[in-house]
Amino acid sequence: MNRPDALDTPIHVLEKRRKAALAALGQGVLVLPAAPIQFASRDGERPYHPDRELFYLTGATELGTLAVLIGGAEPRLVMFVRERDAEAELWRGMRLGPEGAAERFRPDECHPLGELGARVPDLLRAADRIFYRLGRGDEIERHVMEALAHRRARGARTGTGPRAIVDPSEILDDLRLVKDAHELALLRRAAEVTVAGHRAAAAAIAAGEGEWSVEAALHSAFRTGGAGGPGYETIVGSGANACVLHYVENTSVIGQGALVLVDAGAEFGLYNGDVTRTYPAGGRFTGAARDVYDIVEAARRAAVAAVRPGTPIAGVHATATRVLVEGLVALGALQGRVDDLIASEAHKPFYPHQTAHWLGLDVHDPGDYARAGVSRALEPGMVLTVEPGLYFRPDHPATPDRLAGIGVRIEDDVAVTAAGCEVLTHELPTSSAEVEALVPSAKGR
Repeated sequence: MNRPDALDTPIHVLEKRRKAALAALGQGVLVLPAAPIQFASRDGERPYHPDRELFYLTGATELGTLAVLIGGAEPRLVMFVRERDAEAELWRGMRLGPEGAAERFRPDECHPLGELGARVPDLLRAADRIFYRLGRGDEIERHVMEALAHRRARGARTGTGPRAIVDPSEILDDLRLVKDAHELALLRRAAEVTVAGHRAAAAAIAAGEGEWSVEAALHSAFRTGGAGGPGYETIVGSGANACVLHYVENTSVIGQGALVLVDAGAEFGLYNGDVTRTYPAGGRFTGAARDVYDIVEAARRAAVAAVRPGTPIAGVHATATRVLVEGLVALGALQGRVDDLIASEAHKPFYPHQTAHWLGLDVHDPGDYARAGVSRALEPGMVLTVEPGLYFRPDHPATPDRLAGIGVRIEDDVAVTAAGCEVLTHELPTSSAEVEALVPSAKGR
């Protein structure tokens, strides 16, 4: 339940990750700075979000931290952190300082941030490549660019120095794609808190309630469960708002008989849940809404069943798409042979997104979905969402009148296992009858 404990990655876990990253570096150097402060306006700071790559390899979440991983014959991790400062700590809280960071994260070297300018240039000039994400425009980037310029000016005489700047994703994305046991435990906990939040949201749904009230109930449950908060902007879309894929205003009043699509996930220990359920405001799915819901639920079941080692991730999408297209034909929204409709992407007005994305420290976690045009095969330890949906926008000319304004999405978080898969969010039901039971009936209010 305690969030600070969730941020304390065991040293043996960090060391294993660092060893893999250092092995992939060759003679290169990987430079990972902390995320900068973001401002809402003037000097009003937004809540601080630590850099995920830095956290993954070091466990560090403190502002101003810099990690330099050095490959080669003597691989090592060098960290730079802010010095202790009583005046600054009065305003922003205690700093670890070099001694505290050295004890907590066990780098090979740990120096005050003030020594960065004196030490970093030599670390960079010894590399053949610098793995660094350009675009910050700060002191660290200046050192990276100067190291490259130094190689161009003098490196030809010695045959040493960096010849390229490479995005860190070339090394880190594949490492982060397959989760270790520590990560899976945090993702299970994030899923657990996410489920609790959805149950609280469902209990707050009723005609005449504001979407914002449902959002508030959900966020309260997240924090009560020990989460840092929502992992992304919460969607509470009632009626036709559910047909807007990234609707986050949550400002409408829930109408009588409306469906309410809730897409929200808790962040626990910087790992994310990501769950969508669609609830009936009156406590019952009826008419066309029930038909659409049952089709999407059938697609979700089929897609989850397809998640197992060796299945291409595109195959998960193809499985869900076929069920949805068959349903669209049964609803009268599409006409023709299912294979032809899939080939022509006739379903796109009603199902425009993919069925799955990677999940982890980022809600849309890094990792290629295809290599050289070939869909990536699932492996044990990968974690993905499964989220089919159907959306019938009232303003779209292809939408049948009886379906106009209906939007349904059902999403679970799924871990690939050696035997198949584990649905991390299985405690939150998906069948129409069980979902109805989560929502207070109109009569009961």
